[in-house]
Amino acid sequence: MGIFLTLLIKIIPLYLIILLGYVAGRYLKAQKETVARLLIFIIAPAVIFNSVLTTKLSVSVLALPILFFSLCCLICLATFSIAKKIWSDPTKNILAFTSGTGNTGYFGLPVAIALFGPNIAGLVVISTLGFILYENSLGFYITARGNHSARESLKRVIKLPTIYAFLIGVIINLLGVKFGQGYFDFANLFRGAYSVLGMMLIGMGLASITDYKFDFKFIGATFLTKFVIWPLIISLIIFVDLNTIRLFNSEIYRVMILMSIVPLAANTVAFATELNAHPEKASMAVLISTIIALFYIPLVASLFLS
Repeated sequence: MGIFLTLLIKIIPLYLIILLGYVAGRYLKAQKETVARLLIFIIAPAVIFNSVLTTKLSVSVLALPILFFSLCCLICLATFSIAKKIWSDPTKNILAFTSGTGNTGYFGLPVAIALFGPNIAGLVVISTLGFILYENSLGFYITARGNHSARESLKRVIKLPTIYAFLIGVIINLLGVKFGQGYFDFANLFRGAYSVLGMMLIGMGLASITDYKFDFKFIGATFLTKFVIWPLIISLIIFVDLNTIRLFNSEIYRVMILMSIVPLAANTVAFATELNAHPEKASMAVLISTIIALFYIPLVASLFLS
């Protein structure tokens, strides 16, 4: 109960940021399209570059983003193959995208720090790399295919700067190039903007909704993959690893579980907005999943992460 209440209190400020985003969108007429582009094309690449640059790279560390990237792609493709039999509009595309990822950055990183302390931030960021690479490759492509041809979608993927930021960060890291304190002070500003604007984007997306009818089929499908299938798959992987090669330790297990129970990705709203793939429907699903996570994450944490 102590962990539950402690984490619950730590999470509440994130919901206040969502509320501020709603106020900004509804009453200050802030444009969610502008924020979405800032996150996708400027802030996310800066965060990912700095994260790769400042992390000690090794085979065991790189196994985490590779694992999550692979899972994201598999779940996305499996969901898309089923969804296209149910929906004929871009709903199937945004469902496949959001099923393959989660709010590991905007939401998961501050929650992880609240639960495990700042020393765990490195592992969380490295894990998040897998999700970000998925979102900016196959995930973006699948979403774009809702309203664009395969050729146009591929062109949009190639234009995304996050992948290049990751590769450049790896190269500079391996070369051992050192940066001064001034750089790190500057780079830390982007991490704060990443979390704040990402959470505000959810509220801004809600502020633009004019029709509040629930698509129960869509929301039910997203919740099934996010809150049931993801935790089950991660639990199975941990069970197998624990009884075989033991590639990961208990600290990494905790990070893996947390990554599997975060709510729907706020980037679902960003990408749906950028690609005009039902952003209102995406915003509603993300909001409800984020509300559920307010209690779901502390509950799981108190049971399995203590």
